[in-house]
Amino acid sequence: ITFDTDEELNLAFSRFKALADVKHEIFDEDLHVVATNTDLASGGAYAFDAIQVQCVTGQAPTTTISVKVRDGEAFKTIEQTGTGSGPVDATFKAIESIAESGAHLELYSVNAITQGTDSQGEVTVRLSKNGRVVNGCGADVDIITASAMAYIDALNHLAMDVKTHPQKRGI
Repeated sequence: ITFDTDEELNLAFSRFKALADVKHEIFDEDLHVVATNTDLASGGAYAFDAIQVQCVTGQAPTTTISVKVRDGEAFKTIEQTGTGSGPVDATFKAIESIAESGAHLELYSVNAITQGTDSQGEVTVRLSKNGRVVNGCGADVDIITASAMAYIDALNHLAMDVKTHPQKRGI
């Protein structure tokens, strides 16, 4: 694994330290995720900032999320609250109320990266819009945080210009 800039290395190290604070034992798989997902929003329109989720028996779960939205070269932070049938649904609704992408959720998948209750969860999200399908990934010891990161990653892929295959370009 290589890093293109000192900033990427420092970000990976910060993520490693944060993970070490919450996990008792760190596995090779954890290190791989920390190193390869240093900045899911690199160059993207959105970046995960913070999340707060509240689940109370008999009430709809509520998520308040803070997302950094690209505004030229800088980011402005937008906070939004959403409710849903579960904490993930509430999180996605809160993010969507910020992004207003109109995307449709095609797939939501969670896998444990390692074993144990302190394992990181790796979330994959597939979104579609106007016939275009994109995937997003996120990983964290908190499944809701990983879910938010994956949704934001997918939104960043949707926001990117569609690249034309070199063989299909005109000469």
